[in-house]
Amino acid sequence: MTIRSHTETMVFDTPFRLKGLDRLLPAGSYEVLTDEEMIEDLSFASFRRILTIIKVPGEWPFASAVEMIETNPSELSVARRNDKPLAAD
Repeated sequence: MTIRSHTETMVFDTPFRLKGLDRLLPAGSYEVLTDEEMIEDLSFASFRRILTIIKVPGEWPFASAVEMIETNPSELSVARRNDKPLAAD
């Protein structure tokens, strides 16, 4: 089985929430890791997503730590779509 991984940086201008996480995440840059596995027995290369993880700052009192939280890509899409920059005064 062939697995490939890629990393993406997502930037949020405002604090946001993800389903399954009981706290508000601060605005900022977040590293998102995605693993995909090759679908075997096809005449062309095709992959399916098997895992998506976002790295988030630890919860107090472990704010200097990083947590790796499994998430759903559609949850990240909703959070990005709802991300609205603060209006300048």
